[in-house]
Amino acid sequence: MARKTKAEAEATREALLEAAEAVFYAKGVARTSLEEVARQAGMTRGAVYWHFKNKGDLFAALLDRVRLPFQELVEEVRADSHNDSPLEAIRLACHKGFARLAQPRYQRVYSILVHRCEFFGDIDPIAMQNAMANESCGALEEYFQCAAAQGQLRDDIAPEQAAQLLQATLGGLFHDWLRNPDDFSIEVRGNALVEALLRLVQRC
Repeated sequence: MARKTKAEAEATREALLEAAEAVFYAKGVARTSLEEVARQAGMTRGAVYWHFKNKGDLFAALLDRVRLPFQELVEEVRADSHNDSPLEAIRLACHKGFARLAQPRYQRVYSILVHRCEFFGDIDPIAMQNAMANESCGALEEYFQCAAAQGQLRDDIAPEQAAQLLQATLGGLFHDWLRNPDDFSIEVRGNALVEALLRLVQRC
């Protein structure tokens, strides 16, 4: 393959990711070949292998584009807010996360992960989902611990329980929405549920 500029190489990589998203969503990951991805992008299979080692590497790169690390969401909202309350940081980060999920790309890729990706080869969708859930719950627990230290959390709710409760709520909402994304707005329902839960765990 002829040497490309950095910008051209990045454009090719993005085009392949766009093609993979479309074909994986339509057919599922296991039933899609790299040749089909290349054809969807109007390229050769060699172009795919130039940028990705295999289908697992391609899928991981696709998922990386829509990752929502909780700490990054908190940092984004704190850049726009002067409120240092841990519970407020949780609330705003959840709201920002729901707004991202409402974008079509996020809905499609997470739908691929949850409903259109079987375990095979070097792809383990359950392990991927567990890793994201554990990362989220761990970050939530840190913020609930800060809230407890500042006297914001009820005495009868431990920080780890509050984190598990919110994580379970978010996970249930997420999977309900992915099954029927047109049935309700994840932003509207998600924001309402987070507001209600934080009122329940907050010290009066």
